[in-house]
Amino acid sequence: MSTPIRVLFVCTGNICRSPTADSVLRHLIRERGLEQSLSSDSAGTQAYHEGEPADKRASATGERAGFDFSFHKARRVRAEDFEAFDWILAMDQSHLDWLREHARPDQKAKLALFLSVLPDPGWTDMPDPYYGGPRGFETVLDLCQKGCEAWMERWFPHQGKVP
Repeated sequence: MSTPIRVLFVCTGNICRSPTADSVLRHLIRERGLEQSLSSDSAGTQAYHEGEPADKRASATGERAGFDFSFHKARRVRAEDFEAFDWILAMDQSHLDWLREHARPDQKAKLALFLSVLPDPGWTDMPDPYYGGPRGFETVLDLCQKGCEAWMERWFPHQGKVP
């Protein structure tokens, strides 16, 4: 059996955007029986919320849609992540810039913007809902669902969507 694809989602504090994407992808992995082929995690560029659960607004929005956030504990990106993961997906350009600054030329991980896989996302950066209201968290969840579906199609092009 081949080694699973390992994915790391990255935002600033690892409490809103990246845990939402992680929760959505974990859900899709379980739903499609891909536990042996794909795994995910999330981290932040900063350690502001190290050890904390996801933001209550992010988890409440996700949980209403059937996604689990109970596993999440915020952490900062570590040097070893660049070797441990196959893909590190940044939520916005500032995160991608930070990752590129900390990357090594011989690293295993490919770096990309999370929304770059969408054909015409209307967004290049995942909006930060932290200082806004509930609608921002709903937008993030919607974009995470679309983005994760698009990445799944890229990694497993013949899998198709589960009805």
